[in-house]
Amino acid sequence: MFKNTFLLLLLSMTIASEVSAQNQILTPELLWKIGRLGLECVSPDGQTVVYGVQRYDVAANNGNRVLFALNLATGETQRLTDFEKTSGDAQFHPNGQKIGFLMDGHLYEVGLNGLSSPSKVSDLEINGFHYSPDGKHLLFCKDVKLDKTPAELYPDLSKNSAKIADGLFYRHWKSWHDHAYSNVFFVGYADGKFTDEPKNIQNERFDSPLTPDGGMEQITWSPDGRFIIYTCRKLNGTEEAQSTNSDLYAYEVSSGKTLNFTEDLRGYDRDPVFSPDGNYLVWTSLATPGYEADRPRLMILDTRTQQRDELTLGWAYEANHPTWAADSKSLYFTAAENFTQQIYQINISDKKIRRITNGTHDYTAIKMAGSQLVTTRNSMVNPAELFLVNPLKGTATQLTFVTEEVWKNLAKPTIERRTVKTFDSKDMNVWYVLPPNFDPNKKYPTLVYCQGGPQSALSQFFSYRWNIALMASQGYVVVAPCRRGMPGSGAAWNDAITGRWGDAMKDYLSATDAAAKEPFVDASRMGAVGASFGGYAVYWLAGNHNKRFKTFISHCGLFNLESFYGTTEELWFPHHDFEGAYWQKNTPKMYLNDSPHRFVQNWDTPILVIHNELDFRVPFGEGMQAFQAAQLKGIPSRFLSFPDEGHWMSKPQNSMVWQKEYFGWLDKTLK
Repeated sequence: MFKNTFLLLLLSMTIASEVSAQNQILTPELLWKIGRLGLECVSPDGQTVVYGVQRYDVAANNGNRVLFALNLATGETQRLTDFEKTSGDAQFHPNGQKIGFLMDGHLYEVGLNGLSSPSKVSDLEINGFHYSPDGKHLLFCKDVKLDKTPAELYPDLSKNSAKIADGLFYRHWKSWHDHAYSNVFFVGYADGKFTDEPKNIQNERFDSPLTPDGGMEQITWSPDGRFIIYTCRKLNGTEEAQSTNSDLYAYEVSSGKTLNFTEDLRGYDRDPVFSPDGNYLVWTSLATPGYEADRPRLMILDTRTQQRDELTLGWAYEANHPTWAADSKSLYFTAAENFTQQIYQINISDKKIRRITNGTHDYTAIKMAGSQLVTTRNSMVNPAELFLVNPLKGTATQLTFVTEEVWKNLAKPTIERRTVKTFDSKDMNVWYVLPPNFDPNKKYPTLVYCQGGPQSALSQFFSYRWNIALMASQGYVVVAPCRRGMPGSGAAWNDAITGRWGDAMKDYLSATDAAAKEPFVDASRMGAVGASFGGYAVYWLAGNHNKRFKTFISHCGLFNLESFYGTTEELWFPHHDFEGAYWQKNTPKMYLNDSPHRFVQNWDTPILVIHNELDFRVPFGEGMQAFQAAQLKGIPSRFLSFPDEGHWMSKPQNSMVWQKEYFGWLDKTLK
C-alpha cells in the first residue's frame, strides 16, 4: 500500500511539474538566459558546421561567445573555444583539418581532433581574415592610424580633449572618428604562422569593410588566388556623409594593380561571391544613389568575357546572402516575400527563380553543406537554431537545440496573420501575436508595434530588445502592421514612403481601427510602441491619434525633422527619404506635413521617452525635445536614457533596466 501511495504521489508531482512548466511564461530574466546562436562556416567537404553561441551573465554585465563544431554525419558536437573568451569570424582552412577564428581581436587556429588547444597565429590585432584558396596566404583587415590626433598636433598640450573636424562624418552611429581606417592586408602563411611581412594593399583613408555593420562577406579571394576583391566607399568627410556609392575593387596580387569594376554603378555594391569554378562573380547592388534601402539585386560578371548583367532583373523582391551551388550553375539567396524571409534558387542560364522554403518563420543565413543547405531559422516566438534544408524538397531538419533549456518549458504565444484595408484601399499584412494560453472570450490590453527602418522588413524576426514574444507573454495582444515602406510585398510597396512618411502613419491608424473591432481587443486599453522610425511613428501618433491610444513608448525616435537633419551623420538618408534639406527654396513637404513636433499641441496621452546619448544616427536631442514638450504640456511622462548606449541596447544590465522600465510603464498606464 505504501508503494502504491508513493507512486501516486510521484505521479501527481510529475503532472504538477509538467503543468507548471507549461504555464511558465517568458520574462526578461529568461530572455537573457537564452543562448544566441549564429552560423559561422561549413567545412570544404560539407560534413562539419561551425556555429557560435553567445551567452550573457547579467550579474557580471558581460557575455562570451563560444564556437562549436557539429558533425552532420554523426551528430556529435565539439566545443572549440574557451567559455571565458569571446570568439567568432570562424573559417575552415582549405585543407579542412583546422579552423581559424578571432579571439580578443587576434587570429587563432584549432584542430577538429579535439586533442589540441587553440594556438595563436599572430599578435597583430585584426578585424577579420580569409585564407587564400591554396592556403599559402592570408588576407586580413586591420585598423591603420593615418591622421594626427589633436594631442599630436599640439604636443605641448598633450592632455587636451579636443575634437577637430574639417568635414562631416566626424562621428558615425555611436563612435567619433578615431583617426584610423580599416585597410586590407595580405601575408604569406604556412604551418600556423605568418611567413613574411604583411602588405597593405590600400594604405588609404578609407574603410574596408564598410562600417559599422560590414563584415568579411564584403571581401573575398578569387578561386585561383590571383585577385583580392574588396568593398570600399572611397570618399571622405562631407562627400562621404552624402553618398552610398561603395564599389568593388580588384587587387591583383602579382602586380599590385587595383581596378574598380563597378565605377558606373552609383549605389551600394558589396558582398562579392565567386562561383566555385571561378567563371562568375556575383554581388549585391543597389541601383539608386543615396537610397540605403533600395532593392538589393544580384549582379553577375562573367570573368571569361567581362560581360556584366543583372541576374535578378524583373524580380520584385530583394536578394540577400547569395550562395553558390557546388556545380556553379545556380545560386541560393534569401528574400522577404509576403513578409517572411525564405530561401530561393536562381539558375544562371535562364535566370528562373524557384522558391524553396515556406512557413511562418525567417531563414536568416545560408551556407552550402555538400548538396544541402545549412541555415539559421527563427520566428517571432522561436529563437534562432540551425536547420538543414533539402533544396530539392524544401524540407528542413533541426540540427541544434541551443535554446531548448529555456524555451521548452515555456507556454508560448501564437502568431496569426490578418489582411487590413488601408486608408487608400490597399491590402496590408498585419501580424497578431496572442498571449500564451490565449482565451478568445477575454479582452486584452493591446500594443500596436511600430517597426523601425523605415524600410526594414517586419518579418518573423526574433529580437532581444523589441521581443514581441516577451510582450505577448506579459498578457498583451501585439498588433504588428507591415505598413508601406517595408520589404515583403515588392519594390513598389517598399518605395512608397519616399517623401510621404505620413502615409505610413495612416496605415498604422488603419491597423489600429481594425484591431479595435476584434472581440478580444480592449479598445480602451491600447498603446503604441516603437524605436527609430517606429519611435518617430509613436511621436506622430501622439499628436494625431484622436483618443485611440492610452499610452506611448518611443525609443530613439525622430521628433523634429529639421533638427534631425541638422545633427544626423548619414545625410544620404534624409536627402532621399525627405527629398532634400529643409532650407531648399521649395521646402520638401515632409518637413511641413510629417514632422511630429508640428503636432505637439495635440499631445494629451502619457508617454515614456527613451533615448541613448551615443546615438549619432538619431541624435540625443530628439528625445530631449520630446520629453521637454510633454513635461511643459503637463502630460505624464518619463525620460529614460543611457550615456553608454547607441541606437541599440547592447549591455546586459542596461537592457534589463530597459525592460523593467518598459513593462513598468505599461503596467502603470495600460493595464
